[in-house]
Amino acid sequence: MAASNRKHIRLLAAILLSGVALQALTPIAPAWAQETKIDSFNPKMPDDAKMLLSANELVYNKDAERVIVRGAVQINYGGYQMVAQQVEYSQKTGRIIATGQIELIEPGGNKVYADQMDVTDDFGNGFIERLRVETTDLTKLAAVTGERRNGEEMILNNAVYTACTPCATNPDYKSLWHVKAQRIVQNGRTHTIRMENARFELFGKPILYLPVLEVPDQTIKRKSGFLFPKFGYTQKLGAGISVPYYWAISPYMDATVTATGLTRQGFLLQGEFRQRFANGEHILSMAGISQLNRSSFTGNTVDARETNRGMIGSKGTFEINPRWAFGWDVLVQSDNNFAKTYELSTFDGTTFTNQAYLSGLGKRNSFDARAFYFDIQDADPDSLAENKQAVAQVLDYSYTHPEPVLGGELTADINLTNVNRNREDDLIIPGIVDRFRGLEGTYQRLTADLEWKRNFIVPGGLSLTPILAARGDLIGSSMADPVGYTGNFDSDDAATRRMLTAGIDARYPILLTTQYSSHIIEPIAQIFARPNEEYAGGLPNEDAQSFVFDATSLFDRDKFSGYDRIEGGTRANLGVRYTGALGNGYALRAIAGQSFHLGGVNSFASDDLVKAGANSGLETDRSDYVAMVGVDAPSGITASLSSRFDERNLDLRRADATLGYQGILWQTAVTYTSIQAQPLYGSTRDQDEIQTAAAYKFADYWSVFGSVTYDLNSNVITRNGVGITYDDRDTIFSLVYKEERDSNQSIANDWSIGARISFRTLGDINVGDAKFDALN
Repeated sequence: MAASNRKHIRLLAAILLSGVALQALTPIAPAWAQETKIDSFNPKMPDDAKMLLSANELVYNKDAERVIVRGAVQINYGGYQMVAQQVEYSQKTGRIIATGQIELIEPGGNKVYADQMDVTDDFGNGFIERLRVETTDLTKLAAVTGERRNGEEMILNNAVYTACTPCATNPDYKSLWHVKAQRIVQNGRTHTIRMENARFELFGKPILYLPVLEVPDQTIKRKSGFLFPKFGYTQKLGAGISVPYYWAISPYMDATVTATGLTRQGFLLQGEFRQRFANGEHILSMAGISQLNRSSFTGNTVDARETNRGMIGSKGTFEINPRWAFGWDVLVQSDNNFAKTYELSTFDGTTFTNQAYLSGLGKRNSFDARAFYFDIQDADPDSLAENKQAVAQVLDYSYTHPEPVLGGELTADINLTNVNRNREDDLIIPGIVDRFRGLEGTYQRLTADLEWKRNFIVPGGLSLTPILAARGDLIGSSMADPVGYTGNFDSDDAATRRMLTAGIDARYPILLTTQYSSHIIEPIAQIFARPNEEYAGGLPNEDAQSFVFDATSLFDRDKFSGYDRIEGGTRANLGVRYTGALGNGYALRAIAGQSFHLGGVNSFASDDLVKAGANSGLETDRSDYVAMVGVDAPSGITASLSSRFDERNLDLRRADATLGYQGILWQTAVTYTSIQAQPLYGSTRDQDEIQTAAAYKFADYWSVFGSVTYDLNSNVITRNGVGITYDDRDTIFSLVYKEERDSNQSIANDWSIGARISFRTLGDINVGDAKFDALN
């Protein structure tokens, strides 16, 4: 049809269909569209709604007051959009009859496909044959017949309900599950989808009959009701089933109450209350049980001793403004093992860190204040681990001056630490090691560190960076003397400590280029001159207890990991850094070097309570050699090797090697770790371990994964696991087996099987713990 003829039909339709206030030529955006809230299921038709109609042919029967439009019919009316092969409108009855490849898009975005539709002109009532409904959240309903009632309900007969996210990109995809029902009622007032006399089918086979199943429609994000139960089994607790009930209290407040029946221990009640505020949220968790069978727990443990057990936890996160935030995460238990025993996932683990914090981040400064208490999940009520953990408060502030100072950059760091212990924490192996990781009493330290540095580029390309630093400490201690310690420990109540450092960093980058590659070789030399460390090893050491000397810390001004120890004496660091980029997409990187103690007292050779410098590779005048090399390939292969070699005979002291691949179908990683025995530091045996992990996508949405950790010295697999998963975003299925054993045991001392199946829009079914990260 010529364009002029089609325009003529639109004009004629505007005149003939005046009974529905039809207007052609240009669509008009009515005022109600901006003022009236549209219900996504069935919005109210505004009084001044205008209709835009387009078709190839129009027939008007004046006597019957009937208008028929045929061929590529398009109607836009009151937010509804319809296409069909033919539409017939009766001005007497006010009904619209559409036939042939009908597609109706509702104002809320839902799409209705049908072969025939007989509805009122406001689309509020009518009948539909052989229809399919696609909602905005990609759920689907299909039925033989359907009926719309009172503008609120869509009743589907002999219907099917499913969720099908992949269908958005693959129309031929068939969901693994669906619900067939004798009748499905989609209620626009209550925003629910109710399935009556329903059968849940998986892989095309019915597995569950449901007299009634009601779920919220796509407009509801939160709705009160029972969630899918969770199943589990453990040797100590027996078989268990958890039934959670979700309560949507308000748009900003909700709660979940879970009742768990355990065949060996009775009834466990859990509750979690969540509340959102304009600037954050708060979560309150509670749980409790009166144990029926304490004898199922072995040994003289808290589990076996106590009958009434419980816990309460609180977690809050709030933003004061875009730069400042505060929060807390605390847990109070009747005993230190309750949350772990009953697998309360929020608080599960070997250690729970109670903390409250206040943090801020600016363009050139940062602030962080935290209070800690470490709650050890220990089953032995007589274990000192339950009482010897520190209560600590830590404040950190970092500042960088916004303007150059004498042409260079000036930075300042402040740290305030307060630690309190009510029990000594030691590790004593007679004749081998005596480490005191914490002393009974209170310890405070205030540290201020100021650093200035400026970079100069001299003719020829040499980069010189002079560095000046000043640090001061105020220390107060009321800790008891370590019993049995033979080293030098200063028990003074108060002390001051200072350190001045002058140094220079020299680098000479050399750029080598070819037609297909570029290489940067950068020799680096540093020297730092400073006095000896005051009270070297004679003060408590809470935050500098462990560090690893490797290529990443080779060029650090102070190689200790915290503030309680400070590096003294004159030291030089020499090394070379290499970076390469090859034209075929390969990237190379490497660092190698050595550190030299030139004068004064070597802080790493000074004994302290935790043997921080022992066997570190820095305790001699010439340090061990450290090196690191890595390569990244365009194929997805990555490899890296970090190692430390003895400075006298080049024996391997430590090595970490990783080889990985990440592709579309495969992901895999192999890590080898070798740490030579450090008896003075408390590690009395060599540690050699291989960790492997892999995941393979063998079909659309299907993957298998697994990991193995092997102790080379004991010839024992200490950890392993394997699993399979299916995930098409509508259906998630996981089956995981995990096993752990001690290095000196050949039989697994802890194993578990977990399964999870999740159906989008319906809920989850869990059996045990199905969490597993194969590449972690």
